[in-house]
Amino acid sequence: MGTIRLDQLNLVVRDVPASRAFYTRLGLDFGPGEASVWDEHHVSSSAGGATPVAVDLDSIAFTPQWNEGWPSGSGVVLGFKVESRDAVDELVGALAQDGVPVQQAPFDAFWGARYAVVADPDGIGVGIMSPVDPDRRREVSPPP
Repeated sequence: MGTIRLDQLNLVVRDVPASRAFYTRLGLDFGPGEASVWDEHHVSSSAGGATPVAVDLDSIAFTPQWNEGWPSGSGVVLGFKVESRDAVDELVGALAQDGVPVQQAPFDAFWGARYAVVADPDGIGVGIMSPVDPDRRREVSPPP
């Protein structure tokens, strides 16, 4: 078997135009939005080259340590990086002002990044993270 890499994420959403608008604000490119009979049902973003995707596996018990608003149970959080610690606060503040629910307010995370979680139009968690600053890392205990 050859190399396997994450190439696509499919999100099943209630409102394609609302989700398209949300993810466009976070930098995804869905093209010019030409009128199509599929507009209410399907849009695809362009990958724009080799985009690395990290996949983390976190326990349900651990998740509230980095997302205090986690709705419980299993699910998904999509991670988006921004250029600075201030950019986390600015983006989350702008999204919140527009009525986007904030699951985890921006905070200095134990792994050294500024981090927050907002919810997309279907309640899917979307992490917003700055680059990691190794000098800001701190130890935390695992959940019982």
